[in-house]
Amino acid sequence: MSYHLCRLPMAEHPYYIRSISTSIYSLEELCYYLHHNVYLIDETLVNEQLCDWLRDEFGLTRLYRTLYDALEHRNVADFILPIFREIGYLRPEEMKSYQDELGRIQVKPEDERQKMKADYLVRSGMYDHAIGEYFQILDRQDSGRLSAQFYAQVWSNAGCAFARLFEFEAAAGCFFRSWKLVRTKEALRKYVSALPMFLSQEAYEERLKELGADQQLISRMQEYNVHILQKAQKESSRIRREQTGDGEALEGLKAEYRRSVCSKGA
Repeated sequence: MSYHLCRLPMAEHPYYIRSISTSIYSLEELCYYLHHNVYLIDETLVNEQLCDWLRDEFGLTRLYRTLYDALEHRNVADFILPIFREIGYLRPEEMKSYQDELGRIQVKPEDERQKMKADYLVRSGMYDHAIGEYFQILDRQDSGRLSAQFYAQVWSNAGCAFARLFEFEAAAGCFFRSWKLVRTKEALRKYVSALPMFLSQEAYEERLKELGADQQLISRMQEYNVHILQKAQKESSRIRREQTGDGEALEGLKAEYRRSVCSKGA
């Protein structure tokens, strides 16, 4: 394990990263964020504002000029890597690995890069941010470059993010759009699974009739959903037993919820 000690003073004015709704105060914090969040590198970091912040807060005029030049040439690697080099944050082998990963991401189409970012936000529990990213993709989708399966997956992932926020009607709408694109059993299962979370039993059964889906298939999906629910309940019970205090656990859940729905704006 390596440790990175602050080599420069803390900034008087922080730099705000919209992707995670967080302010950073040091070059080491910036490097840590870049190193561990390669999928989140976007225009909220690769911009003139970051260049100005590094110059004004730390007096790094040479780095400022290097990054501005990279902006003019639209080269993300030439913008990010000098920041690491400024304080020797990464070892040579780490730098090489990071550069390779960054290059692999940057050659992908814009929609695919943004989906990787949104998926990463979901894994980090930042569902509201992720939903915003998914809908940006869907608003501009370039169906000539990427397949219907790709956009079906974007709709599906957006639905999963809504479900994590207990917004089941919105989740069902996303799952339905996904199913309309690919008509797979798995896409239908997700849609059917979300319906009972906000529909009455009568409305649910009516919707199944409208779908015209095979009843045996629906029955198997419902059995599968019951199995998944039972597993989730067991896991929830296990977690509750391991909690050291109800009050502490509740505060943790509150903090996690606030983080997941934090505002997207600066």
